[in-house]
Amino acid sequence: MIERYSRPEMARIWTEENKFNAWLEVELLACEAWAELGVIPKEDVKELRKNASFDIDRIYEIEQETRHDVIAFTRAVSEKVGPERKWVHYGLTSTDVVDTALGYLLRQANEILEQDIVNFIEILKQKAIQYKDTPMMGRTHGVHAEPTTFGLKMALWYEEMKRNLERFRFAADGVQYGKISGAVGTYANIDPFVEAYVCDKLGTNPAPISTQTLQRDRHAEYMATLALIATSLDKFATEIRALQKSEFREVEEPFAKGQKGSSAMPHKRNPIGCESISGLSRVIRGHMISAYENVTLWHERDISHSSVERIILPDATILLNYMLNRFGNIVKNLTVFPENMKRNMQSTYGVPFSGRVMTKLIDKGFSREQAYDTVQPRAMQAWEEQRSFREIIENTAAIRETLSLEEIEDCFNPSWHLKHVDTIFKRLGLL
Repeated sequence: MIERYSRPEMARIWTEENKFNAWLEVELLACEAWAELGVIPKEDVKELRKNASFDIDRIYEIEQETRHDVIAFTRAVSEKVGPERKWVHYGLTSTDVVDTALGYLLRQANEILEQDIVNFIEILKQKAIQYKDTPMMGRTHGVHAEPTTFGLKMALWYEEMKRNLERFRFAADGVQYGKISGAVGTYANIDPFVEAYVCDKLGTNPAPISTQTLQRDRHAEYMATLALIATSLDKFATEIRALQKSEFREVEEPFAKGQKGSSAMPHKRNPIGCESISGLSRVIRGHMISAYENVTLWHERDISHSSVERIILPDATILLNYMLNRFGNIVKNLTVFPENMKRNMQSTYGVPFSGRVMTKLIDKGFSREQAYDTVQPRAMQAWEEQRSFREIIENTAAIRETLSLEEIEDCFNPSWHLKHVDTIFKRLGLL
């Protein structure tokens, strides 16, 4: 991933140096396990622990000849040690090292991502509570519907991210696996104890069954989960973008001192942060498709998945780490304009209260059809004539004969629509 969208802590996990360190740790732990079984002398393992290292440039140099990165790695390591070099890669096949190390690297990445998600959930929780009673117009199909609150919008996002956290924990556990089962998964040249020992030391799980590889449905599920989390952020960011339109200006993402919005239009304050989140989510969703394509491998393995995963796993985890932190900062420092929300609620002549008028008429004995057909033409009249819907209602004989002025006034009270907000918040554990 390019540096622009990388945060140092996550990017470090996917460096070549850290990858080779993980490979080396798998190799050394395997030797320790063999020593526990009495196959490798413990003194040789001590020497390997003491002296085994690698030079990245040397690995690349050897790979130019071998055209095989793991062989290049093991030979580069062997050059750094003495006679005990014969135990390096003992009983292993390349993917025993690569897949087991990958599970270890993903565990490191997942620890960061999980904390990112938890932090973002807390930001949403605080915003939901802060704006619980801040009324705004709810919109369906982009059209004014009925009143809601900005806090409810934040609470909705809060609950969605809690579901995403559950999904993430499940999917993360699914890729934090290793396999050291040999060329076709039968442990022909390796004792299953070695696999269990190595995975235990790395904090991962041994696969119950494998071929030469871990099965890639695990990674497809993981990538689908990252894509879903990214899509949630896209959804939230798109809502902020929509509410920041000049016609609405109900919220605005942070705009720093000295920041510029346009090279040609000095007045512009564009939601570029949210737009970036929407754009980056497309990248992760695209990587999800690639992960699904990786599930189908020939027989006990082919290498078609390898080139893909060298790109999509680092990219997706680095991007999601960036997105969660950047969007978390946007939401935390979001500017909210309650007065503009109030103004917009009043801009459609009161027609969003049509449903309440209809219900009142039904309560008074109208059939649903009669009530609907009485209210709808008056609402359309308010739209077309840009007149007060309430005034039209008060001057409609059929309605005035049924509802008092006090009852009509009650129909236009926004608090009616918001009376169960506390109930929802209690259900979410926010009160």
